[in-house]
Amino acid sequence: MLGDVLLINDLHKAAAQAITERVLAEKKEKEKVDPDYKYVVAISGESGAGKSELSHSLAQSLKGQGIRVKVLHTDNYYLVPPLLRKEWRMTNGIDSVGIDEYDWSLVNRNIVDFKENRETIMPCIDIIPDQIDKLITDFKKIHLLVIDGLYAINTENVDLRVFIELTYHETKMSQLIRGKEPQDDFRLKVLEREHINVQSLKHRADLLVDRNYDVVDAKGGISISASTGDS
Repeated sequence: MLGDVLLINDLHKAAAQAITERVLAEKKEKEKVDPDYKYVVAISGESGAGKSELSHSLAQSLKGQGIRVKVLHTDNYYLVPPLLRKEWRMTNGIDSVGIDEYDWSLVNRNIVDFKENRETIMPCIDIIPDQIDKLITDFKKIHLLVIDGLYAINTENVDLRVFIELTYHETKMSQLIRGKEPQDDFRLKVLEREHINVQSLKHRADLLVDRNYDVVDAKGGISISASTGDS
């Protein structure tokens, strides 16, 4: 999203490094079967949990390994544009807030374009004028795709699913600093509804980022620390 504010800190970078090592190991195994395999990571979490910060940090970490990465923000794929969304939600009721608000067919089509090395057109919201722009992307030289968003781990054709456990109750300060949406009573109802929907996807995660931003294997419950390189 154009105009978005990222609040990246050392916790995001450390978590990204730990995830990078998992990605590199899995990507290497995939490439033994298909040398041109196109790997996809999805990162989900509630509003203010640090999805964009972690996605950006992961992309930068992988770039340092010589891997060209593109980040796909699913917030760009809402069916209802930003200026009309609050009115649409109020008209249709709070139960309309959730996974079905997104154009998943377009998300999945762009992922297929990535897998097949095609040029594609992606939506891109400029949050200053609340306008939907179009971004032309050539996936031919992109090695890895990171998808972030509330429900990103629900996406098809994903290799690694990451879930950030922080809830909107714990991220109020980040939400205020970023100022993406006004914090009124209706917004709190939206956040609660999103909370219910996001948490329903947690079982799909391969990795969890806990409240301390430690990365944990979702199946074994084992903490994953990035290698320090020390002997």
